[in-house]
Amino acid sequence: MSYASLIKTLGISIDSALLELALTHSSYAYENGKIPDNERLEFLGDSVLGFVVTGHIYSTNPTLDEGSLSRIRNAAVSAKTLAVAAKNIGLGEHLRLGKGELATAGQDKPNILADALEALIGAAYISSGLEAAKKIIDDFVIPLIDSADELLETSEPRTVLQELLKSANKGEATFEVTHEGPDHDRTFFANVVVDGSTLATGSGRSRKAAEAEAAIAALKALRG
Repeated sequence: MSYASLIKTLGISIDSALLELALTHSSYAYENGKIPDNERLEFLGDSVLGFVVTGHIYSTNPTLDEGSLSRIRNAAVSAKTLAVAAKNIGLGEHLRLGKGELATAGQDKPNILADALEALIGAAYISSGLEAAKKIIDDFVIPLIDSADELLETSEPRTVLQELLKSANKGEATFEVTHEGPDHDRTFFANVVVDGSTLATGSGRSRKAAEAEAAIAALKALRG
């Protein structure tokens, strides 16, 4: 399989065998005689990514305390953020997936995309050094995290909401959650209650998703 278009997008050189390994999901490896998969490269890439992102966040946010820096870093290296970066690269179309994952659109799953991006960073590091790995991160991950406030609001809306309420001398937000539907098809509904009044509502396929949507709505309401 040719990865010429992927290499052109990345703008770096990566050993072809390492690149193919980075794109090999465990499902494909298992179905093809348990050949090596990308998990070891993912392990390495995760560390390289964390190092580069941490340095960037530290240098560009000189007034933030340790807790805020940690929350931004966690959001920056989350599967949600990395999946967006992977989609911008077009990584999904190059993944080697097993039949089961292909049948369920594995190439679009955030966790699979995020893991593959970390593996790609690991492959670039081994093949061409830190600068090559850093180029991938600088080009495709850093642009997604340069708006620290927006990143925190979408990744940790509950935390940001509580901090905003505290700074405004308001009471702490509580979340009242209900659900409807059978276990296999359940929808959750969340109300954000502050000082006895419902500030905002949200819904989702999980309790966490409903609370996050409600928290984001509450932030918008507080800011007018």
